[in-house]
Amino acid sequence: MTAARRPEGYDPYAFEPFAVTVDLAVLTVRDERLQVLLVRRGQEPHRGRWALPGGFVLPRESAGQAARRELAEETGLSGGTVAGLHLEQLATYSDPDRDPRMRVVSVAYTALVPDLPEPRGGGDAAHAQWLPYGSHGPLAFDHDTILADARRRVGAKLEYTCLATAFCPPEFTLGELRQVYETVWGVELDRPNFRRKVLATPGFVQAVAGPPRLTGGRGKPAALYRAGGATALHPPLLRPDRPEGPTT
Repeated sequence: MTAARRPEGYDPYAFEPFAVTVDLAVLTVRDERLQVLLVRRGQEPHRGRWALPGGFVLPRESAGQAARRELAEETGLSGGTVAGLHLEQLATYSDPDRDPRMRVVSVAYTALVPDLPEPRGGGDAAHAQWLPYGSHGPLAFDHDTILADARRRVGAKLEYTCLATAFCPPEFTLGELRQVYETVWGVELDRPNFRRKVLATPGFVQAVAGPPRLTGGRGKPAALYRAGGATALHPPLLRPDRPEGPTT
């Protein structure tokens, strides 16, 4: 706001300035494991530590614009790839001591997406890599907290949307679909109960005509399915440790 448009008597210097950053918790399922996109910090503070991609919001950009710019700069993902991601605003992190440089408030975003390419480091990131969730050791700043919150958020998305089918082949078994849920949720699901719930949810999956497919496990060949036409699950497919009642 310029001085000419500033309300009379308002003093912007009466408040201590602080910076705004963005952090991105981008997750996927690769090799039957939940993996997170991390960067190795190339500068202090926390030089050499793994961290979530992110950085400072520039004066003339929104937090959403900064999130996509920083993700492209620090991971080498193309502008088209980043522009096509559905980034969901997760939360704001504002502990006064979360950054040793100055007071920094971060707006965090998260996404659970399939088929992202291998990243490469750029900007102030020395390296970028997909790493299995929990294998990376303590992250820089408060990024462990952000990442844990992100996992809970994307886990909840699987309860109410058909997103899990995006991580399966075009034709998949219910066992492959269950594996996605178990990977993201970090729990083992009861097979008959999972099958019953999936097949009872209108539009979730559609049976594929033709012979069943042999799987790597024991037992008879498994029937094949493809993603149905639904985008939301009614009723939701709740985690086994979640109450069945309404959520707020």
